[in-house]
Parts: sequence; C-alpha cells; structure tokens
Amino acid sequence: MQGETRAKLGLFLGLVGVICFSLTLPATSIAVAYFGTTVVGLGRTVVAAILVAVVLIVRNEKLPSSGQLKSLLIVAVGAVLGFPLLTSWAMESLPVSHGAVELALLPLATAGFAMFRAGEIPSRKFWVSSMIGSLAVIMYALHLGFGQLQFADLALLAAVIILGLSYAEGGKLAKEIGSWQVIAWAIMIGAPFFIIPVGLNLTTDMLHAPLQAWVSLIYLAVVSQFLAYVAWYSGMAMGGIARVSQIQYLQPFLMILFATVFLDESITFFTLGIAVIVVFSVILGKNAHVSIKGAVSEKN
Repeated sequence: MQGETRAKLGLFLGLVGVICFSLTLPATSIAVAYFGTTVVGLGRTVVAAILVAVVLIVRNEKLPSSGQLKSLLIVAVGAVLGFPLLTSWAMESLPVSHGAVELALLPLATAGFAMFRAGEIPSRKFWVSSMIGSLAVIMYALHLGFGQLQFADLALLAAVIILGLSYAEGGKLAKEIGSWQVIAWAIMIGAPFFIIPVGLNLTTDMLHAPLQAWVSLIYLAVVSQFLAYVAWYSGMAMGGIARVSQIQYLQPFLMILFATVFLDESITFFTLGIAVIVVFSVILGKNAHVSIKGAVSEKN
C-alpha cells in the first residue's frame, strides 16, 4: 500500500509540474510586453538563483565534480539560457496557442537525444512519427504565416531542439546527483553571466508595469525556472519515469486552455486538430522500439 501511495503521489506531482510548465508561455507573453526579451528570458534565472542558493546551502548539497560540470553546462545552455530566451523572443509576436503546438514536439526531441546519448539506434517507427509530427508543425506554421515560416517559428523549433538535448543530458545526470539538483546547479552556473545583460536592460519605466506583468515575471522565476522542475523530477522519481512522463501529453492542450482563459485568445478547430496530430505522433515515437549499437537490430 505504501508503494501504491508513493506512485499516486508521484503522478500528482508530475501533474503539478506539467500544469506549472503549461503556464510558462502565457506568463512569458504577458511579461515580455513590459520587461522585454532579455529581462524576461534571463532575469528569471537571476531571481531563481537566490531561491536556489538558499535551498542548496540549507541542504548542504555537495558541489558537482568536474565531469558533472560538463553535463551541467549543456543543461544550463538549454534550460537556463536557450529555451527561456528563444521563447521570450518568440512570444513577442506569436500567440500562445501557436507556441503550444510547436512545443508539443519537445517530448519527441527529448526521446531522440536520449536514444543517441544512450547509444541506441532509433527505429523506422521513430523516424516516421518524428516526420509526421514535424511536418504537421511546419504546415501549421506555414498556414498561420501565410505561406512562409516566421523567424519566431524558427526560434520555437530551435528552443525545442536545444531543450530536448538539455532534458536528455539532465535525465542522465540526475542518476548521479539527484533529480532537482540538476536544474538547481544549472541555474547557479548561468545566473552570474546573466546579471550584467539583465542590469543593462532594466529601465525606470518597468517600475510602472501592471501587477499582472510583475506576477508573471515572478512566476517565471520562482515556479517555471525552479519549483516546476522540483515537482516534475520528484514525480518521476516516485511514480516512475515511463508512467509519469505520459502526463506531458496534456501540456499543449493545457497551454491552449490557459491562453483562452488568461489571454482571451480565440482557438480554432484547426489548431486543436494539429495539436492532436502532433501529440499522437509523439506518443508513437516515444513508444517506438530501438536497438543498441553493437547488438542485434530490432524490427518493428
């Protein structure tokens, strides 16, 4: 019974993490209009670093080794620098529902990088499902961009790739130093380098930003950048990675829901239809068989 209770708690924490992540794009869309890309994209890490430093000191966490620092740098470049900055820039011109569809490819990108990092060879099913999901996203972007991809679309796709690599590297490193500790140390690595660019982009006009913008910025710093990761990684540790990770398929639909609730965006059936196709392709891809280099190949 204790094990069953632990698994249920893991699923609950996983759901909390996904809900928190789903609010990231809406919060970014609100905050970036008043604070700009640099402050929203990098400033959240500077603020989060204060909270993280307190937690690391109180828990007396051991410093990462030199070998672990290499992996942490990859995590920092993706989860702390690349993804926040690219999505902040994209949200200046794209609706949240648009971003939700493109970010739906993230689990597939993560699975792909995880396979390569583990020396696994993706099967035909993985590549076919990846192509279906990618083509659906590109068609969606072309449709909304009147026949051409916008730079913001390319930024979101780049964010998916870079965060997918970061997640895969972080998942591997979590086995050594613990789950939430990965993002915590990545934040501490990135924050010192962000102080100057964030400081140079601060203006007195920002003091007059509405309460909604300040709440959004604080949410991105405290929840999206750190606490959401704690819930997500803790959930997978307690409920099992394979089981809890399935909750992530709800994320694009939750993003679309929050876009209608908080930003009053109008959602079309076309958007929902593309989201369903992308999520379906992600499910197929993540469940595809793989073979290990040097071993007998598996066939689908």
